[in-house]
Amino acid sequence: MKVVILAGGYGTRISEESHLRPKPMIEIGDRPILWHIMKIYSHYGYNEFIICLGYRGYMIKEYFADYFLHSSDITFDFTDNNRMIVHQNTTEPWRVTLVDTGLDTMTGGRIKRVQEYIGDEPFMLTYGDGVADVHIPSLVQYHHDHGREATLTAIQPGGRFGVLELSDINEIRSFAEKRSEDGGWINGGFMVLSPSVFSRIEGDRTVLEREPLESLAQDGQLLAYRHSGFWQCMDTKRDMDLLESLWKQDKPPWAVWL
Repeated sequence: MKVVILAGGYGTRISEESHLRPKPMIEIGDRPILWHIMKIYSHYGYNEFIICLGYRGYMIKEYFADYFLHSSDITFDFTDNNRMIVHQNTTEPWRVTLVDTGLDTMTGGRIKRVQEYIGDEPFMLTYGDGVADVHIPSLVQYHHDHGREATLTAIQPGGRFGVLELSDINEIRSFAEKRSEDGGWINGGFMVLSPSVFSRIEGDRTVLEREPLESLAQDGQLLAYRHSGFWQCMDTKRDMDLLESLWKQDKPPWAVWL
């Protein structure tokens, strides 16, 4: 099963960093948060990634083009025809497809643009700015077991996000506006989608979280996988600083690969 990561937005709420690079390339520790997300999936054996690029997407391409330079010791021998020697070459078991999905394309439009790379099979989808200790195999099994078109991971972070109305059997009935009280379930990403979802996306201006997910909810085709463990997005500089402080701990809560 392929993993699609949305990595094309402007990241305006963390402009202190995103004016220099796309938000998924902002580092936690010495690695982009995009790398952290990919390591979560890879830990569970999901190693084929499709990354939807937009704002400063060339920086993500350059990162993967020179990936081994970021993780290996290198000798540059200028006495021997400028030879480069890679020591202890560190690699990942990844196949990464980087797709320019447009500068101003909305989230649904970006997914539509990578349809040819996904094919006619279920796929996973998440945002390029959030980490969690979601048990991916259980999420995928839950999606297969209930047989609906889509599953999203629902989490409870507090009151700054729009909330989901859930039924007793985890059907998502509606998407509500943001409200101040804590306790509501929200869309935490880490989704599993059937290929039929593509038919609900009209084009570049389609916002995934609006018409496609709302129509799935209305048709009873969208279920929530409730996750009560760790989840944290990186919307603001404060979020970034929190993740950085957690990374310095012996075992960061999302680093399931350690």
